[in-house]
Amino acid sequence: MTHTLAVIALNKPGVLARIAGLLSRRVFNIESIAAGYTEEPDVSRITLVVKGDERELEQVTQQLSKLVDVLKITKLEDRDTIERELALIKVRANPETRRDIVDIVEIFRANIVDVGLETMVIQIIGDEQKISAFTQVLEHQGIVEMVRTGKIALSRQPLAAKDEK
Repeated sequence: MTHTLAVIALNKPGVLARIAGLLSRRVFNIESIAAGYTEEPDVSRITLVVKGDERELEQVTQQLSKLVDVLKITKLEDRDTIERELALIKVRANPETRRDIVDIVEIFRANIVDVGLETMVIQIIGDEQKISAFTQVLEHQGIVEMVRTGKIALSRQPLAAKDEK
């Protein structure tokens, strides 16, 4: 089972490395990790997706809460969370297949961000299932390269009611 954690931490050099190092030393599997600035310049928000049962999740939370720079840890519940990922996908696109690719892009509400002589680069934003379905359809066109972010997420409700730390 996967769990999404929002970790609020001080925006200092090495904090992300300490968090990732702590989890890897404890043999917790990180499915994805995304970090960025928040509305406060000295605070970062790290979205972690970890795999494990409830006991393992509790261990992850306890270990993270021991780090001095970690201010708050919140488990984000699927039903109360807005989640997004971003993918950039370069596909083969010769003149005969371009129209098919454009049709697929429109159906998935993606965007073409670059067109070359033999390739197109497509940007898609959505949940994990949408991006996976999109890449499955594009495989028939010939994916040349792909890069995908980890999940970012925000709670629909105030975090204070669910704080772990």
